[in-house]
Amino acid sequence: MRSTLISLSVLTSLLMSPAAAKVPGYVGECVPFARAISGIDIHGDAWRWWQLAKGKYQRGHRPKKGAVIVFAKSPQLRVGHVAVVSRVIDSRVVMVTHANWSRIHGARGHVEQDVTLTDVSRAHDWSLVRVWFRRSHGLGTTSYRVTGFIYGKSAASPKLTGAHPDYVGSLIDVYAG
Repeated sequence: MRSTLISLSVLTSLLMSPAAAKVPGYVGECVPFARAISGIDIHGDAWRWWQLAKGKYQRGHRPKKGAVIVFAKSPQLRVGHVAVVSRVIDSRVVMVTHANWSRIHGARGHVEQDVTLTDVSRAHDWSLVRVWFRRSHGLGTTSYRVTGFIYGKSAASPKLTGAHPDYVGSLIDVYAG
């Protein structure tokens, strides 16, 4: 009971104060994390964010720092997934910060900062991506459908990106792999 109250207290403070979010300490689902770190106030399953953002936030198909990328629902992602763009590297490569993707120390829910994500769509329209995967230490082999990017009204949390992102490694993963 006490740990549940502490967890709820930590999550509440994270949600109430996105700019002060302690990224490395968060453990939980992708949706509350993306909402807190991006400032985009949408609730519901990740795959629904694209439709729920209509009329409330600008949406598009080009990555921008602080934008939320919405992964479509699929057999691998039963409720979709959302991540926040932490850096745009080039027209086909970005880094994202997200929660609940890779297992870390055997558990899901942890935050990963500045994770490489690449556009693998034939039209170069960010409708299909691959994501760096911790277990393989490189881009995963699965391609995921993306519905688009949601652009926030205010600045994203300064905790969105790490102090020393690996730009070179990101590009090597994409173009040499």
